[in-house]
Amino acid sequence: MIEDKYCIGCGVKLQDSNMLYDGYTPDLSNDICSRCFKLRNYGDYQITTKSNEEYIDILKSVNETKDLVLYIVDLLNIEKDIKMIRNYITNRLILVLTKRDVLPRSVNDDKIKEYFKNLGLDYQDIIIISSNKNYNMDELLLMIKKHKSSKNVYVVGHTNVGKSTLINKMVQNYGDEKYELTISPLPSTTLNKIVMKLTDDLTLIDTPGLIDRGNIANYLDFDTIKKVNPKKEIDPYTFQMREGQSVIVDNLFRIDYLEGDKNSFTFFMSNDLEKDKKDTSRCEVLNDLNKMTIEVGYHQDLVINGLGFIKITEKALVDVYVESNTEVFVRDSLI
Repeated sequence: MIEDKYCIGCGVKLQDSNMLYDGYTPDLSNDICSRCFKLRNYGDYQITTKSNEEYIDILKSVNETKDLVLYIVDLLNIEKDIKMIRNYITNRLILVLTKRDVLPRSVNDDKIKEYFKNLGLDYQDIIIISSNKNYNMDELLLMIKKHKSSKNVYVVGHTNVGKSTLINKMVQNYGDEKYELTISPLPSTTLNKIVMKLTDDLTLIDTPGLIDRGNIANYLDFDTIKKVNPKKEIDPYTFQMREGQSVIVDNLFRIDYLEGDKNSFTFFMSNDLEKDKKDTSRCEVLNDLNKMTIEVGYHQDLVINGLGFIKITEKALVDVYVESNTEVFVRDSLI
């Protein structure tokens, strides 16, 4: 009987019988599936057939282990319900806040940590990192060694928060062997659990990201996704706003200021996105997008899921025009 073999890039079981299904490879002696090969070498992305229910089952299996879990959260795109992970796992947990390099350096790390402490998520420790810049990676390793109950440590989170990038950096920095996971800015790159042995005492286990159906990245093409994902530190862009004014961000969304005093709207989004202010009466673009009216309180952020957020100083009533499946919500100001 031939032993099952799994793609070292995304974790899916390899098969050579149906090229339309996950895990296809023309030759079972290959170490990666055709999907990972095309993604790594040509940037060619194929939509997965996996569902969130399968990913949730994987999280439930993590819960059965009682091993330490790293819960990865993207600082630019914090989930609306960050505590949802506790519906599936009760393990000891380190909250790892990633992509610190895209937020302005002027933002205080301690202030960010305090923000998360007030969200009511149960965790043993918290750390802010940047895998790309190697920021706080040594500290993360020490934290893992302090809290782990066995050599196995699981890495969980939503899609595109940086799980595989973090593991690749850990392998590069501390691993005895050199191999890497497939990474991309597209949703659902990792399809199954992937075991990555760093040392005899530490093994990281990557898991597929939960798909956030409200994230705009699910509805964008590859080139646009690359554009909305910041490649470097964000330069916050502030507009002084009055009633009857609008801001258009590329061809992705529009915000109309309906009601409120003179206000400041500061956009924390990719520098590659064009932002333009106009009088609403002269603004005739993006009218075909879904419109939602939202009330924003004092010092709150307006979040466009998958794009970033807008810090609004005063109370405001706004209309937001955006793709119909994109989630838009308000929260207390992060910064």
